[in-house]
Amino acid sequence: MAAAEAAGMGLTDLPGELLELILCSAVLSAADIGRVSCTCRRLREACQARGKVWRERFRRRWPSLLKYYSQTDNVNWLKEYKARHNAGLETQRIVASFSKRFFSEHVPCDGFSDIETLGCPGHFFEDELMSILNMEGRKCLTWKYYAKKILYFLRQQNILKNLKAYLEQPGDQLSFLEGAVLIDQYCNPLSDICLTSVQAQVDEITDKVRKVLRTRNSRHPSLAPKAGEVLIVSDVEFQRQVLDAVNCVLYEQLKYKGNEMDYYNSLNSFIHQVLIRRTGIPISLSVLYLTIARQLGVRLEPVNFPSHFLLRWCQGKEGSTDIFDYMYIDAFGKGKQLTVKECEYLIGHHVTEEFYGVVTSKEVLQRMVGNLLNLGKRESTDQSYQLLRDSLDLYLAMYPDNVQHLMLQARLYFHLGIWPEKVLDILQHVQALDPSQHGAVGYLVQHTLEHIDRRKEEVGPEVKHRSDEKHKDICFSIGLIMKHKRYGYNCVIYGWDPACMMGQEWIRNMNVHSLPHGPHQPFYNVLVEDGSCRYAAQVTLEQIEHLHRRFKQISGDQPTIRKESFDRIPDLEFNPIRSKIVRAFFDKRNLRQASDGLADEINFEDFLTIMSYFRPMEMNMDEEQQEHFRKEKLKFLFHMYDSDNDGKITLQEYRKVVEELLSRNPHLEKESARSIADGAMMEAASICVGQMEPDQVYEGITFEDFLKMWQGIDIDTKMHVRFLTMEPIAHCH
Repeated sequence: MAAAEAAGMGLTDLPGELLELILCSAVLSAADIGRVSCTCRRLREACQARGKVWRERFRRRWPSLLKYYSQTDNVNWLKEYKARHNAGLETQRIVASFSKRFFSEHVPCDGFSDIETLGCPGHFFEDELMSILNMEGRKCLTWKYYAKKILYFLRQQNILKNLKAYLEQPGDQLSFLEGAVLIDQYCNPLSDICLTSVQAQVDEITDKVRKVLRTRNSRHPSLAPKAGEVLIVSDVEFQRQVLDAVNCVLYEQLKYKGNEMDYYNSLNSFIHQVLIRRTGIPISLSVLYLTIARQLGVRLEPVNFPSHFLLRWCQGKEGSTDIFDYMYIDAFGKGKQLTVKECEYLIGHHVTEEFYGVVTSKEVLQRMVGNLLNLGKRESTDQSYQLLRDSLDLYLAMYPDNVQHLMLQARLYFHLGIWPEKVLDILQHVQALDPSQHGAVGYLVQHTLEHIDRRKEEVGPEVKHRSDEKHKDICFSIGLIMKHKRYGYNCVIYGWDPACMMGQEWIRNMNVHSLPHGPHQPFYNVLVEDGSCRYAAQVTLEQIEHLHRRFKQISGDQPTIRKESFDRIPDLEFNPIRSKIVRAFFDKRNLRQASDGLADEINFEDFLTIMSYFRPMEMNMDEEQQEHFRKEKLKFLFHMYDSDNDGKITLQEYRKVVEELLSRNPHLEKESARSIADGAMMEAASICVGQMEPDQVYEGITFEDFLKMWQGIDIDTKMHVRFLTMEPIAHCH
């Protein structure tokens, strides 16, 4: 660039590739590129909508979205950038509206109508939701809560569409593995599960089987499949070699096994968890076994055996109807091959021939979903109810007119007290399908209508009196300005409950049980300064109204405090280190700002930041939080000594503080103060460095040294801020 300037060249005189490289720099924003493109034709051409510059801008901002574009696509990247940006703003608006509309109730069945009519690509919407969920730490929990609900709904709707498309394919073209992945995705919509990655893991296992097969028979037909042809190994002996190799890899090398110890864990039914944990139940392990065997040319078939899913391997004529022409493979039992009689021993009773027959892909899915349904019925927890809801959705997607499962779905929604309008729709459908159900349908219809009427009556606000005995634990009144102790936001109270009124899912997601008293304490509806509505526990709030009044007193009723504002505080006039105390309020390090130096003025939020250093430690903090809290307090003190911000308290800096502290003592001369400071610095050196050499110089106290010196000292008892008491200023003491 220097050579170009010397030659009198400007930016537009540079070669196109170099110009593009500069415009793709990370230091430039999208707004910068927009302004640059308006300056002249040369730069407008360099920043063309379909060019490299806008593609790079899109990639830097949303890298995860590039998978939706092909390298050969002629994409208008500027248009895509604008569409994604607008989708982000719309997503944030919708999530914020959920916070305001549904903070005290379950999202109704029509609550997602705004999302279904979105005018932007669904993957843009999902990407913004993921950005909200991936926000740092435990910030914006309310937004995260509703973003998670919306994402859950969106992905499940897409998966249901994919499932219906899957079921419309001819039966002989259906992949058992794809069906298992669809079930897994629907029940775990927030997990990163896709057929491609699952298939890649299965392919990796298949390659291991080929390696074992090659060591045993280098001329085996499964080792040389012809491109474009479906591999079929017809010789029974070759098939046996494949199955032996599969058993060797799965059960001996990779240690897959049936989960006998935790059989009823739902993770055993999800194929991606089977691959991660290397354990499962008969049907999930059978799907994996069958897929590997078929990729190697052995056409095993699924058998819907009662209580224990099996695979069958033909030993006789292909397509034989004689059950004795087959061996039955127990994938749960390490691939053991069973006869008909041994199958009966496995379950402990005799079964008819029909149970040895092959089943379709749809029937395999039906059994997998049926297993999840049974697991959902076993317990009465939030997780089991969600599993029951998801498995019912899947079952009814396959069999939409199944009266038994429609009634179960209606009863479930009724029991949970959600979506009463949808309950009525389901019951109307059941009545049309099977009029004999009119008794059960009539009972549910009556009680659902009563529920709807009660909800209409509850539209008006509930009147609560703090004087009631049941509300004796309420500490804060409506209208008080508060600050959240952990997340730092300021808010105003507009409602309260004597205990947490949210559902168990919300309580679990918000980690309420980790608080003292958990959900069994007053909770407050608060309006936050960003416009959102939140629900906060009493133990997490602290009143800041008195601090706000004190701020207004010090500032003279102005929006900010300047250094001269502290002249209004008589107590500080006689404090020997007044200048350092005042300086601490304006030190940008203490205000947690990126830059160094002193601020000219501070607002109320800055004032609260400084006051947070004097807050006592909370009893419910864990060890890590306590240590962080202590370090923050000590860092504040360290900054008071380290006036030049070089990371060390030098002897000169320490002498100055000691001299100021002792300046009001008429019995001590300046030299005595210096001797005290020098002695204290030598003691600090002995604590932090140990025995020093005669010619060794101690350069100063680092923050790590400072922490060592304060080890074992209760910092809470040493830090006070008495000049901020709420008495009138003239009477502060």
